[in-house]
Amino acid sequence: MELAGKVAVVTGGASGLGKATTEIFASRGSKVAIFDLNVEAGAEVVSALGEDNAGFWSVDVASAESVENAVKAVVEKFGRIDVLVNCAGVGPAQKILDREGEPMPLEDFSKLIGINLTGSFNAARCCAAVMAKNDLVNGERGVIIHTASVAAYEGQIGQCAYSASKGGIVGMTLPMARDLAKQAIRVNTIAPGIMGTPLLRGMPDNVQQSLAASVPNPSRLGEPGEYGSLAAHIAENGYINGETIRIDGAIRMQPR
Repeated sequence: MELAGKVAVVTGGASGLGKATTEIFASRGSKVAIFDLNVEAGAEVVSALGEDNAGFWSVDVASAESVENAVKAVVEKFGRIDVLVNCAGVGPAQKILDREGEPMPLEDFSKLIGINLTGSFNAARCCAAVMAKNDLVNGERGVIIHTASVAAYEGQIGQCAYSASKGGIVGMTLPMARDLAKQAIRVNTIAPGIMGTPLLRGMPDNVQQSLAASVPNPSRLGEPGEYGSLAAHIAENGYINGETIRIDGAIRMQPR
């Protein structure tokens, strides 16, 4: 897919991996629609990219109505949707039993699954319905890119809910690609390792150095721009479909 002139929706696009993705897609000539809850950060991104090239919508990805309304608004502003990159997500650590032996509240598990897994499916179903109406160009009408995590494979202590949500994303990638094959919409997933998002960059230097040392090669945190570049490549490479690609410096996470 040639990204120039296309329209890309990026959930969680106001910060971290999502912001880097919006910037890279915009640099390649795409119009970008940012779905996020951080209104101030979203406005800053739109201001930097220009209102003709970007738009922001306050969206709760776990809400059917919120996503449906935002997708309609994107079509009204830009006329189409060609790419969806799902970056919205949360990842608080929480053990099944706390120090007093009390169980993790079920609503905490459900909330995380709702945002990370259900939210990804929610955005995908709504954007796919719009993509399916696009003209067929070079054998495709659209691309969906989810964000999982290496925790989908090597979840650490306290990551039961997070790993379940990301493992679910990996698990639905191939069947979603098969479901949408007749509509010529590709579906892929990126599974990042330890990325240098603003959250991690705000940690003490010794913590960052320890995390970097755990990465075999290169021994550093991943850059959000490296994620964004991979997302752009997946969109551009028409033969990548139904895949989950790790971007992690060959790390394999230990229990803690």
